[in-house]
Amino acid sequence: MFNGFSNSVRGASHEVKNLVCQDSSAHKVHDKYAICVVADGHGSKKHFRSNVGSQCAVEATVETIERFYENIEEIEANLPTNSKLIIRNIEKQIIAAWNVKIMEHLLHNPITDEEKAPFTEPGEFDKIPPESYYGTTLIAAVIGRDYTFGLQIGDGSLVAIFEDGWTIMPMDYEESNPANITSSMCNANAASMFDCFYNKNKVPLALFASTDGLYTSFGSDVDFLDYHTIICSQLTDLATFEPSILKNLQKRSHFGTEDDISLSCVFNADLLASKIHVINDKVAENRERAKTRKAEMLMNMHKQKHQAAMRRAEELHKKR
Repeated sequence: MFNGFSNSVRGASHEVKNLVCQDSSAHKVHDKYAICVVADGHGSKKHFRSNVGSQCAVEATVETIERFYENIEEIEANLPTNSKLIIRNIEKQIIAAWNVKIMEHLLHNPITDEEKAPFTEPGEFDKIPPESYYGTTLIAAVIGRDYTFGLQIGDGSLVAIFEDGWTIMPMDYEESNPANITSSMCNANAASMFDCFYNKNKVPLALFASTDGLYTSFGSDVDFLDYHTIICSQLTDLATFEPSILKNLQKRSHFGTEDDISLSCVFNADLLASKIHVINDKVAENRERAKTRKAEMLMNMHKQKHQAAMRRAEELHKKR
């Protein structure tokens, strides 16, 4: 019933600097539900182990959600009336599990002199909380038989595509966070910085979680959402499609911020097969709209150039 894929690729800017990919991604498919998850390690100076942090975040998320689903009848019976409480509990346990994982990693992998070398000011390194070494964002979503929910801390995007071809981003991240504070798994109050959603009955065909490197490779929200519709139209032959999506993500990592890119997807294979004609029609419709937008953009550019030329001519005329 459910299927999915997940990929992480190194960004062009990281290739140039010979940096490791700091993203991680995973998906997990079960008979009655499926999970997609991505994490984006911060990669700045004090987050020098963020590639490990992102991997720990992905692992902690999958393990936590699977633990909640050990009694699937109970969680599905309670979600409609207690969704916010259940999701908040999942978020707290993900944070707890992540902290256990990174501290175990630190225990078995003490900080090296090479890792300390960039911190040249006296006492600079000692001021950094150990969990900050592993700082990362996180986005995860679950699709069930007649519901879906998701959670997010930090940037990145979650996209849902429904059987009528409607495509949305169900969460606006960081709206509730204090100004100038970046949401991260490593924050002391991380559990209070999540955004989440729950939706029953109107279940998407597919859910996509991606790190912000994918979003920034597009010029607009419309183009970004249309891209997901195109992907959705090709999921019915996943075995053939998977190598091409990996190549496309590698190509897209050279656009925008040239950042690492992770994309994880889960979908209802049976429902998608029955609605694939609707998705294909939507792809065709989106392409026609894209042509119209491009034509309008070119027209506006020509108009602006003409107006600028007229202004220059008027200024020259006045000087004479």
